[in-house]
Amino acid sequence: MHVSVVDNSDDSVVVTVRGNLDIDSGTTLTTTLDQVLDRPEPRVVIDLSGIDFCDSTGLSALVVGHNRAAARGGWLRLAAPGDFLGRLLDTVGLTPRLAVYTTVGDALTGRGAD
Repeated sequence: MHVSVVDNSDDSVVVTVRGNLDIDSGTTLTTTLDQVLDRPEPRVVIDLSGIDFCDSTGLSALVVGHNRAAARGGWLRLAAPGDFLGRLLDTVGLTPRLAVYTTVGDALTGRGAD
C-alpha cells in the first residue's frame, strides 16, 4: 500500500491511498491519520480511488479517523471509492455514518455526498 499526503492552502489535507488496505498495511494509514488528525479542527479527505481491497482493519482506521476528526471539531470525508469499496461501505452500514463523495473536489467542498 502507498499513502501520500497533500496539504492545501485552506488547511485541508488530502490523503491518497493506493493498493490494499488490510491488516498488513492498515498501520501505515493509521500512522498517517494520527499525524494529520492531530491538528486543531482537522479537515481531511481520504482519496480511496486506488484501493483494490479493504478488510476490517482498513474500515476500522476510517471510522476511528472520522471519530477523532469530529472530536476535534473537524471532519474526515471519503472520496471516490471504487465499486468494491463502495459496496463494502454500504454492506457494513458505514455510508450513513461516514461522508462519502464521488470526487476529491466534491469532498473538499462538501457538495454531493452519496
